[in-house]
Amino acid sequence: MLDINTLLEQSCQPIPAKTNAMLIPTIESYLSVLPHWQASFDYKSIERTITFKNHYQLIAFLNALAYVVHEQDHHPEICYQYNKVHIKLSTHTINGISLNDMIMAAHINQLRSEV
Repeated sequence: MLDINTLLEQSCQPIPAKTNAMLIPTIESYLSVLPHWQASFDYKSIERTITFKNHYQLIAFLNALAYVVHEQDHHPEICYQYNKVHIKLSTHTINGISLNDMIMAAHINQLRSEV
């Protein structure tokens, strides 16, 4: 059974270039256990926007996020402004979504609940 704890127990792994991206039903299945994440219109990435009370909370989150993405060896697209951050996850080597993106989303959700 798929749940967020299963994803949190895993770490991102290198993805061989010839690996296929996840299919839409699989993506939707994972997103059902990852609150606040949604697939892009072309199903090549998953995205989430997080709003904070102020700039200081945003910066604290970004610092913690930098540690987690380094630890997971993942390279998300991160755009932020005063109290909002938009995170976009995709696996560039396969030009789509992989298990690594779902694992990273779970870790970001956990981080958001802790900050």
